[in-house]
Amino acid sequence: MYAKLAWWGLAAPRVVERAPLVVVQGIVRSEQGEILLAVRSDLQGWELPGGTPKSAEALEDALCREFQEETGLQVIVERVVGDYVRTGFRPHRARVYVCQEAGGHLRPSHETLALRWFNPNALPDTLLPWYRAPIADALGTPRAPVTRHEHQGLSAILAGMAIDLKTRARGIEQELPAQRESRGPAQGVPSEGKGRPSRRD
Repeated sequence: MYAKLAWWGLAAPRVVERAPLVVVQGIVRSEQGEILLAVRSDLQGWELPGGTPKSAEALEDALCREFQEETGLQVIVERVVGDYVRTGFRPHRARVYVCQEAGGHLRPSHETLALRWFNPNALPDTLLPWYRAPIADALGTPRAPVTRHEHQGLSAILAGMAIDLKTRARGIEQELPAQRESRGPAQGVPSEGKGRPSRRD
């Protein structure tokens, strides 16, 4: 698995892909102010839902589609938080939005192993570290969209691997019990089977 991630993160952007990768991600909050996070099927750790736009697809349309596919929720884009331009491992630009839930039912998918609402003041220790800045920017005083440049070097790679190993060692069910007890299975949702590998930020 890590060999495939190494190819995807180090070789593919420089050998195979002709255009820089762009991804879209969204921050949705519940009525209680909690943030929706997901665990994907490749590098396992909590992250923002989102994905990669299709050819000629508008970024906001792509985000709404990805939310529907990965979480079962319909969302409305409210504002842009910013662009996070990352170099090093898997160079890409992440456009992050604040969204509002508009319908649907929360459920996992073949790409998303688990979904859970988190108190923003108690984010999990298995949150992948490159999501902390976008979340902090989104929760701050609304302002003009930011542009942040980040280099994902060896420390970021090792941090991601450590979180992946910790998440796998605990098991998805162990990431969810507090939510399942306090809010019911619809609010902390594990997948019933393994998803196919996905290559998204």
